[in-house]
Amino acid sequence: MELRAVLVGCGLMSRRWLEAATRIEGLTVVGLVDIDPSRARSRADEFGLTHSIVGSDLDAMLSTTKPQLVFDIVVPDARYDVVRTAFAHRCHVLSEKPMAASLADAQSMISSAQETGRIHAVVQNRRYIEGIRRIRSFLASGEIGAVTSVHSDFFLGPHFGGFREAMENVLLLDMAIHTFDAARYIIGTQPQAVYCHETNPKSSWYAHGASAYAIFEFEENVTYTYRGSWCAQGLRTSWESAWRVIGEYGTLAWDGHDSFTAERELQTGGLLRDAEAIPVPSLTPDARIGGHEGVMRDFVEAVRTGAVPETINYENIKSLAMVFAAIESAKARQRIAVMSGDLS
Repeated sequence: MELRAVLVGCGLMSRRWLEAATRIEGLTVVGLVDIDPSRARSRADEFGLTHSIVGSDLDAMLSTTKPQLVFDIVVPDARYDVVRTAFAHRCHVLSEKPMAASLADAQSMISSAQETGRIHAVVQNRRYIEGIRRIRSFLASGEIGAVTSVHSDFFLGPHFGGFREAMENVLLLDMAIHTFDAARYIIGTQPQAVYCHETNPKSSWYAHGASAYAIFEFEENVTYTYRGSWCAQGLRTSWESAWRVIGEYGTLAWDGHDSFTAERELQTGGLLRDAEAIPVPSLTPDARIGGHEGVMRDFVEAVRTGAVPETINYENIKSLAMVFAAIESAKARQRIAVMSGDLS
């Protein structure tokens, strides 16, 4: 089944989207939209999209090109209008994260997708990387028993320029959504409440919220902690964070790069009992990975077959709810319940 797509938002991230899209067989980008048409033209030229139309009006572009898909890479505050416009043209939508600028907008998008029978999924590409899948697979083996706590550290100092450096709650809203979603995938249950402390250190080049520290309570008495900064200079972690997962019988650690280690405690007695190393197996060849391209391939396959993509909007809103609960907690300086129940 041949599919036609329009990409809207031709900023920095659009390059990664187009790199992925050009590797998917039977998918053609027929239009590029940006508030600055010259940026759309520049991207089209960069990727040799000589037959693609460029413009600044999404509604007109969809009327002209009649695609089945819209790739939404706009800033969060513009996402609601882009998604609703795409649904009005009967298009399926794959959005950049975060899914929406508010939970109310996210719930409205879910309702609109259901009313129009369209698929709306979100690029949560971190859960499609090998490391996160490998953690989940290892835990499923039962080698260290049931998870009791999960911990992640994220410390980088990127100088993006542009809208991010002017955003409020920039780390929580623009980046922590990735780590929170990965944690929810690893733990496999739902978050219940959070206490979060958010700061903007004096060394920060962001307008607001470049660092955050959160403690989440999950179902089944599982704790998840997050420590993060986007203005940490030197000794940086990977973009995937450094992880420690503690189970009933042992611990798994991943540095976010290539190093996996795991140990299981031995029943030897004494103050500190001996532990044995446990191998962390590689993934099987059929594992669903590929990062950004993996998400996009799943989305395209869902459109072609009617399958439900892993990052469908009514599932991804649960990760978004973690973000907004953390933001509310930081503002109120108190423990906040994470929105629960049927979010769809």
